Amino acid sequence: MRLVDQHCHSVVRADLDPAAFAALITESDRPPAAGTTPFDSATGLAVRRWCPPALGLPEYAPAADYLVRRRELGPAEATARLLAAAGLDCCLVDTGLTGAAGRPLLPLAELAAATGAEVREVVRMESVAERVDSTAAGWSLAVRAALESACAEAAALKSIVGYRCGLAVPPGPPDEAEVIRAAGAWLSGPRTRLADPVLLARLLWTAVEVCEPLGLPIQLHTGFGDPDLRLHLADPALLVDFVRAVEPSGVPLVLLHGYPYHRQAAWLAASFPHVYADIGLTVTHTGARAAEVLGEVLELAPFGKVLFSTDAYGLPELFLVGAAQYRHSLGRLLAGWQADGGCPAADAARIERMVSAGNARRLYRL
Repeated sequence: MRLVDQHCHSVVRADLDPAAFAALITESDRPPAAGTTPFDSATGLAVRRWCPPALGLPEYAPAADYLVRRRELGPAEATARLLAAAGLDCCLVDTGLTGAAGRPLLPLAELAAATGAEVREVVRMESVAERVDSTAAGWSLAVRAALESACAEAAALKSIVGYRCGLAVPPGPPDEAEVIRAAGAWLSGPRTRLADPVLLARLLWTAVEVCEPLGLPIQLHTGFGDPDLRLHLADPALLVDFVRAVEPSGVPLVLLHGYPYHRQAAWLAASFPHVYADIGLTVTHTGARAAEVLGEVLELAPFGKVLFSTDAYGLPELFLVGAAQYRHSLGRLLAGWQADGGCPAADAARIERMVSAGNARRLYRL
């Protein structure tokens, strides 16, 4: 079954040396333990399992042999083979990141050509707000206009408020006087990264107001990520007051990643009709345990509220790993349910169709 990848990023267009390649298979930006490389991880094993056959090598080829073969083919050919093997029908691409390992990413049109998939943009709202130039008094209106313009062709908006100040978002917009004071400080400063909690709350509530008439979902980063994150502040359970307050608007909220708080994300998806749980990044990074983790999401989240994605970034390998690991893990999980008498074959096939593509097609109106 071809998949709808409901959250991903583009890939590097240039060749990568071994160190740059290895740095992109981990969420950490720090050196690995002495005597090891990032390949010495569940993700590294998954790359060696699923990717070498796409380049004409056996499974689990040594990392050094794989990287030599990749360089022999060249980045364009290796990328084309790996993305084709992923079997993606549609990709929703977060364009908030423009480079990886110091190199530019493929533009969306080129990514679409390489994947053979439909490609739609997911707009990162913090990136939009950081480009807004206005007076302090006009900041709220200027941000709204910028988001409305950015949404014209987008599939969704995305927030990384979990990275910037945590997910305990207030259950209503801040007072405008507070916004003006915070905007004044932001606009008079270096403006390198929007991290003020008042402005981020105003931005997120503005996104709700913009998305409501358009029927667009809002994606929210939750759970693990790189060392810039304070993990305990990215627990999706912290969103519960915001989730309750957004419910009357009907704006869908997609909780990305979740792990290790994937059960909290599943609970929110089970409890609120407008909340969805994503399994991207989680499946890639949990390796041989991915089926068990996926089962922990599906033990509580309604089957119609769970969404596949890869969260691939920088490397085409991560598209293939995310897709192959997902297919394998879901197959193992559903086969176990059937063998135990807990799920008829017809229902297993329907669950696979929903999570793989159907839920995303319905939610994003693809």
